[in-house]
Amino acid sequence: MGYLARPDRQARRRDLSVILSDARSLILVGVDYHTRSLPPEIVNDPSRGRIASYAWNSDYHEVLLPKLEQLAAWLQDNSQQQVAHRAYVDTGAILERSHAQQAGLGFIGKNTMLIHPRRGSYFFLGDIVTDLAFDEYDQPQRETMCGNCTRCQSACPTDAFPQPYVLDARRCISYLTIEHKGWIDRTLRPLMGNWIFGCDVCQDVCPFNRFALPTGESAFWQPDMERIAPSLLDLLWLDGADFQTRFGGSPVQRIGRERLVRNAAIAAGNWGDAAAVDPLNALLRSDPTPLVRGHAAWALGRIDGTRDLLAAALLRETDDQVREEIKLALTANPNIC
Repeated sequence: MGYLARPDRQARRRDLSVILSDARSLILVGVDYHTRSLPPEIVNDPSRGRIASYAWNSDYHEVLLPKLEQLAAWLQDNSQQQVAHRAYVDTGAILERSHAQQAGLGFIGKNTMLIHPRRGSYFFLGDIVTDLAFDEYDQPQRETMCGNCTRCQSACPTDAFPQPYVLDARRCISYLTIEHKGWIDRTLRPLMGNWIFGCDVCQDVCPFNRFALPTGESAFWQPDMERIAPSLLDLLWLDGADFQTRFGGSPVQRIGRERLVRNAAIAAGNWGDAAAVDPLNALLRSDPTPLVRGHAAWALGRIDGTRDLLAAALLRETDDQVREEIKLALTANPNIC
């Protein structure tokens, strides 16, 4: 995420007046998004793709930003002066998590998440930078309350925590499935399970999330299991129009059809069922993007009886990186012949 290191972003983080002249205060808000826990038969079904719970329904940016603007309008109506402001929901250069800890909304956990001691970590953050000064300001939470607990570190499938309070994004399933636009490291693919957008493991195992409250925001409720944990076979057959129909207006939309199908191909390879051969072979034969074809080849290499399909693909494939994936798939699994 190199954009975070851009000089203009660093300048804004160091001095909020770069964002808003005469900035005096920063207002942080948290909005719960927890709705339900998935039943075990869904969690343990490798034929379904798993989506992080924050993305089960409406895009949080679209839900929270109007609410922040309403709050800013209320501040204006109840002030004796003209109030300037800028509102952000995970889109500006502001490090919301750190400021939220300063504002008393929680502590930073060993999984690097902001955790409220009586609400857990299933909540979004938004902020308002304003030139309005307040008589009193909230005090920071304790720096941490994790104690000796290491559940998040032990549970992480890809060992993305080299030490407590440090996340190696290059190994994080959420980063790999959402932010990473290219080829996913072959050594990490088998560790990703059936996560296709984000990951909740380090939150699900956190003891503080036993206090998580169901959200009161109707836009975050999602009763449709096919949206929460869709069939991998359905995802592998997705075209652009189908993708937009199924995921338009949700956070999943931001990664586009190409990356979602890439992620679904990895999940299908980890599933390893022959039912995925036909859609994976169709992707390898005719998908317009090398990224999808290459990950489909990797997945086919993990399913028995696919050698002829891979060999035929190698003869017609012209992209060097896809050809390399096919060659590795042909040699990696001796049982595919």
